[in-house]
Amino acid sequence: MIPLSLGQLGLWFIHQMNPGSSVYTMQLASRLTGQLDRTALEEALRDVVQRHESLRTVIRDGGGVPHQVVLDISECAVGLEYEELAEEELHEAMYEASERPFDLVRDLPLRAWLFALGPQEHVLLISMHHIVSDGWSLGPLTRDLARAYAARRRGAEPNWPPLPVQYADYTLWQRRLLGREEDPDSLASRQLAHWRVALDGIPQELRLPADHPRPPTSDFAGGTIEFTLDADVHTALTEVARTENATMFMALQAGFAALLSKLGAGTDIPIGSPVAGRMDDALTDLVGYFVNMLVFRVDVSGDPSLRDLVKRVQAVALDAYENQDIPFDHLVRELNPARSRTRHPLFQVMLTLEDNTDTGLTFDGLTDVPLDIDAGSSMFDLALSLRENFGPDKKPAGMDAFLEYQLDLFEPETAQHVADGYRRLLAALAADPDAPISTVDVPRIPS
Repeated sequence: MIPLSLGQLGLWFIHQMNPGSSVYTMQLASRLTGQLDRTALEEALRDVVQRHESLRTVIRDGGGVPHQVVLDISECAVGLEYEELAEEELHEAMYEASERPFDLVRDLPLRAWLFALGPQEHVLLISMHHIVSDGWSLGPLTRDLARAYAARRRGAEPNWPPLPVQYADYTLWQRRLLGREEDPDSLASRQLAHWRVALDGIPQELRLPADHPRPPTSDFAGGTIEFTLDADVHTALTEVARTENATMFMALQAGFAALLSKLGAGTDIPIGSPVAGRMDDALTDLVGYFVNMLVFRVDVSGDPSLRDLVKRVQAVALDAYENQDIPFDHLVRELNPARSRTRHPLFQVMLTLEDNTDTGLTFDGLTDVPLDIDAGSSMFDLALSLRENFGPDKKPAGMDAFLEYQLDLFEPETAQHVADGYRRLLAALAADPDAPISTVDVPRIPS
């Protein structure tokens, strides 16, 4: 039997508790203009599912232990659901499709829809369960799909180099790498020892300016606030990070921690953030669930400046990266913090700096425009994602930002206030990175 990876185990247990939830699905959508070959697209999808074993894997229970079963391609009903509709019907159709849950025991963990808006206007929507994919996976998925489509249009099979490993190989390798926790010299034992110290006494729940008390149950419905950081702020933050030998992510995290502290969260601020988890080049081109969540515990005490905070974040981040092999869900089971069905353990806010790698579809003979999909859900109280933009001269040109928030906790006006506060705080601190954060006025959220 092929075991689940340690990260997959956590998602499997969550799926068992909420089998009808679509929170852990991810979508890719693109508007395709031109003469689309529907048969070639269907064949290309099947080619990609055959290439990546993870996309034809179901999960079965053997004696109380979940394990992976890789289906032969002949057993897989790889479908492309086709629907003709008007432009004004598209949003609802995409939302309904993306909300459809997966039965991980019986269903392939990938579905695809082709919405025809006209003879030369289509929208392709691909939905996958997170247990077999992550954000990085969109790159190899789209590259392989485009290559297969181009080949099938010519009446040929895709001629791509074989993958060096499959996801099942990774799950076995991961367990050998970590070793047994009972062995004090194992990687698992050493990294768990680090996290026990680093997270000792961490706040069980961050005090956020919520409008409503946390409910006993939740469907994790969420909203999104979109905003931007201008080029001047982007340039100034780049310079601060450069002079401190830090990264842009560290500068953004320092600002986010400062904002949360000024909004009443205290001075001990745990922030979660994903890391790719692909520690070997052989994993680069695989579709699979490798991502891991790290906890960055930021100390905002003593009225530091932005520069001071960047240095603190840098020290915490470097330690975290050195100990990133323990899957987050495994860490939670070992540390055993107080649990709640509606509160994420160890941290409730997340920060992500998205990779600028293009994951859009580039189909032979078609022009494509990637579409953003608001999934209408949020696993975290607040989740801030940022994406850097650069001009033709490669200079900073501003950032796009997206603040997700849980509707159970926050009204849209409050979430907008948080977004505005972050933009205002970063602008002020980037302009004077040596000023104490107390000198920046962030208006209090109205009662």
